[in-house]
Amino acid sequence: MSSILQKSAVDTPGVSPSERLDVDNLNTHDRARSSEENSAAAQAQQCRPPKIEKPDLQHNVDAVTVDIEHAKVEDDPRHWSKFRKWIVLVTIASAATISGFSANIYNPGIAQIEADLHATPGQISWSLSVFILLQGAVPLLWSAVSEIIGRKKVYLVSLSIGLTGAIVAATSHSIGILIGMRCLQAVGTSAILSIGAATLADIYDPHERGTMMGVYYCAPLIGPALGPILGGALTQGFNWRATFWFLSIVIGSVLFVFVFFKDTFRRERSLTYQRVLQRVRAQQQAAQRSETSTLSQVTAVNRRQDEKRPTVPSDDIEAQTEKPAADGLTAEVKEIKLSLTDVNPIPPMRSVLSRLNNLAILFCSGVLFGVAYSISYTCAITLANKYQYNAMQIGLVLLSLGVGNMLGSILGGRYSDYVLRRMKEKNDGVTEAEMRLKSTKWFLPMIPLSIVAYGWMSEKHVNIGGLCVMLFIIGFFLIAVYASTLAYIVDANVGRSSSAVACNSLFRGVLAFIAAEIAVPLQNSIGDGGMYTVWAGITVVAELALILVMEKGAVWRRQAIDKEERHTENPA
Repeated sequence: MSSILQKSAVDTPGVSPSERLDVDNLNTHDRARSSEENSAAAQAQQCRPPKIEKPDLQHNVDAVTVDIEHAKVEDDPRHWSKFRKWIVLVTIASAATISGFSANIYNPGIAQIEADLHATPGQISWSLSVFILLQGAVPLLWSAVSEIIGRKKVYLVSLSIGLTGAIVAATSHSIGILIGMRCLQAVGTSAILSIGAATLADIYDPHERGTMMGVYYCAPLIGPALGPILGGALTQGFNWRATFWFLSIVIGSVLFVFVFFKDTFRRERSLTYQRVLQRVRAQQQAAQRSETSTLSQVTAVNRRQDEKRPTVPSDDIEAQTEKPAADGLTAEVKEIKLSLTDVNPIPPMRSVLSRLNNLAILFCSGVLFGVAYSISYTCAITLANKYQYNAMQIGLVLLSLGVGNMLGSILGGRYSDYVLRRMKEKNDGVTEAEMRLKSTKWFLPMIPLSIVAYGWMSEKHVNIGGLCVMLFIIGFFLIAVYASTLAYIVDANVGRSSSAVACNSLFRGVLAFIAAEIAVPLQNSIGDGGMYTVWAGITVVAELALILVMEKGAVWRRQAIDKEERHTENPA
């Protein structure tokens, strides 16, 4: 400060020699006082530990503001050829059929299982409901693990677990072992549903995902559609154990294909990785600033002493004070390896569920799946008791529900992509995730109406053709909406798509579990008509939640993102 005053006084025209002398005296006094202050500061510095500065996250590369969707990665899966992408799609779709088959294929053999293993109806019911519950809950763990080891290794490990469960179930001689192996099957096959959707997010841009999600989600629907038919044929031709040997062959074949699978996961597009990178950079910068702050005090003393010395020519590089690099606080971060602590599934799940738009759409998605599961479960009971159908005939009737599901998944997904493109053009090329949901507004009224119609047609025991038509309509519109909600969940949760889809599986599994547990008691007490009138009312509530997301979801989502950014910059 004093040197600046001195230079200003010397260089300023009109300053008298006496005024310059006063400035010199002032400078001498300032130097003496500064020397005393520096000496006292140095002694105080030795008596206390160095100050650790709090990381200033505003100077970091904020993982929230980074465009993770389009981050540059090595061997970008989104730049792969269409043929290669279709190979990936077919591979994961083939794997996804396993979950559908595992849930339904052994249903026609329930009577044989009860007789062979001396099981009670309650034990059989438990083996069905706990399977669907675990299949919905466990993907939370698989999605977290995939952030460490990638998608491919998760596929290999999970399918190996599922294969073990199927083989042991085929050879089990007690209902306890069978239920345990069904749980193991659920754990193993559950990874495909959440990791499969995340894999599609890895290789397709948002404007393509609706169609591809629709195609992909046809695969899990093949199981509920064809599972009863295959299960009935295998049970009648051999015995109930043949259904599990069939599953073993299918799982083993898919596992072999995944050995040659090219992993699509890129950590640069993972929000978990970006947050860990942000934390490491913040720690690195804090250490550098602390060191810089300590050295600056010594440098300040030396600089004042240097002012008394002659000025060194500018070309004498060795004698000049080294100027810190401008980017000294942005040193390159070394290789980062994530651990289980970094990918704890609870924080990502809490982040997903803390957003109001996610909570509403997950509720809607879970209710739709719960209704579909209840219909497929109780329809088999109705056909067996009221229509006196055998396992093969029941499977053929349920095929109409499966065909409706597959067509609704494909056509609904393509239509949602079309609506998204059209609305993007109207919005000057800006895309919002909620635009996709606009495609469902024509489908929503048909779902509760068709559910009520199906319930009372079953109650009145009408011609089987009428039931088949209603099952097809329900399957078509339910899955057309479900496919759009699934694509929205992925689009609205950039960087944590696998966690978001895992939350969707959790909601779906819990509501399907509840639906399976209450279906038979409700059917026995109020009949099919009353039960599905109640379900239609619940569906209307779920659709209202979807409409709210359609209209208010963008605002809710931005508010949640702003809140997360403020929390990141100023952690409590």
